[in-house]
Amino acid sequence: MADINKTIKSLEYNGYTVKRFDSAEAAAEWLDEVIDGAVVGFGDSKTIIKMELYRRLHSHNKCYDPNQSRGNEDVFHELGRRAMVCDVFLTSVNAMSETGEMVNIDGTGNRVAGSLFGHKVIYFIVGTNKIEPSLDAARERARNYAGPMNALKYDLPTPCVAHYKQTGEYKCFDCNCPERICNAEVIYRKRMSYLDDAIVVLIDEELGF
Repeated sequence: MADINKTIKSLEYNGYTVKRFDSAEAAAEWLDEVIDGAVVGFGDSKTIIKMELYRRLHSHNKCYDPNQSRGNEDVFHELGRRAMVCDVFLTSVNAMSETGEMVNIDGTGNRVAGSLFGHKVIYFIVGTNKIEPSLDAARERARNYAGPMNALKYDLPTPCVAHYKQTGEYKCFDCNCPERICNAEVIYRKRMSYLDDAIVVLIDEELGF
């Protein structure tokens, strides 16, 4: 079982503000309250989709969410570009460690790019199920669980999806498939120095993958 208190202390030591919530609903209500009248960019995140944050925030903020245009690549990329230069950026991570690092894997790059530069405040919205004891374990989770799960979500013709359908096992094959979604791996070791704030919204629920 993850040591959540240790994780919070490590994240704070690495420069992050941490807000902990018992439920996704409580976290969503808080975000809906504190993000108001802003230009907001979204990174693709199953956690954010489940929390319906676009619907909540869209009524009183200007929101750019590439996920709202799935199926139209031109619109997806245009919204992705607009999301790069917002006041606020919302995303998640594929894994975090009790030692305070976070890990993200991305295919198109808009999610990790938006989490690194171009915004005043970034919110990392993460379920406690993604906490691992070490950075190595977090990278293992991101590569051999979250990556294949994301590919499976879109039923991509990748070896990891085929392997899961045959065996029920999640495994990365570091393939050369054009549709692979693990083209970049980012490790967040410390809060980026230019930010007004980087806030980890830690939720005591199993969210995302």
